[in-house]
Amino acid sequence: MTITQLEYVLAVAEHKNFTRAAETCHVTQPTLSMQIQKLESELDTLIFDRSKKPLRLTQVGAKIVAQAKNIVNEAKRMQDIVDLDKGFIGGDFNLGIIPTIMPTLLPMFLRNFTNKYPKVNLRIHELTTQKIINQIKDGSLDAGIVATPLHEEKIKERALYYEPFVGYIPPHFELHNKEKIRPEDLDIEQILLLEDGHCFSDGVLNLCSSSRKMNTDNFQLQSGSFETLVKLADEGMGMTLLPYLHTLNLSNKDNLRYFEEPSPAREVSLIFNENELKLQIVEALHKVIMGVVRGAIAFSDVKIISPLHQKN
Repeated sequence: MTITQLEYVLAVAEHKNFTRAAETCHVTQPTLSMQIQKLESELDTLIFDRSKKPLRLTQVGAKIVAQAKNIVNEAKRMQDIVDLDKGFIGGDFNLGIIPTIMPTLLPMFLRNFTNKYPKVNLRIHELTTQKIINQIKDGSLDAGIVATPLHEEKIKERALYYEPFVGYIPPHFELHNKEKIRPEDLDIEQILLLEDGHCFSDGVLNLCSSSRKMNTDNFQLQSGSFETLVKLADEGMGMTLLPYLHTLNLSNKDNLRYFEEPSPAREVSLIFNENELKLQIVEALHKVIMGVVRGAIAFSDVKIISPLHQKN
């Protein structure tokens, strides 16, 4: 049994196809198939049910894949130990970022980071918070950028910045005439939200819940992007709340209304496994991101709103 064989098994399990798995591993399909057959012969069991399309894991194969992930991840950590000891900042680094942060934050820091640390092969994945947590725990990701606090076991959080909520309120709403707004001014039935699964929506719900003016039974319109929410608001469908960085490039800023201090805000953090060994890259990311965002967000008095949906 070799690490390479286990890597081939993991690739086939992911792609459910020998040809695509071989392409991912940069080997020929016959080579990959032969190595997996050798492993199956050594273990005297079938890992894959080849009679099914798409390919499926056998019952014991699923257990083998779970163990193979642990073995391959631990093997890769050998190099991480050496790199950490030498202070070397380089190698592969898988970073997950949630959809409500990625479009605004990534352009701010990516070029700066790659120029400063050219030996880091940064692989970026847009994922939901829960997927990022799961993949950090199973070793598929090295770190994530999400809204916190999460209170997850074995996950460490390092705050990057605090991003205020900003109201986008068209002229036909009475709130448009206010210079500053307050959480208790909001009516959840008038607010356009991102679709279920976005923690920013949960933050909005928690904000409205904290002001005791919340009835979520009646709002019906949800969307997958802030751009759509802004367009719907402009069409008279409601008002919405945006993260501050998203407002910087809006063409129509007349409809923006800021909150009275302390401004409700989300905490954005870099999260990673408590046993993460690529800490030199984590530290480099933290330093670069804090450096570029510090000049963009100048709010000093904020109140952190939890990203977790508090059920009443």
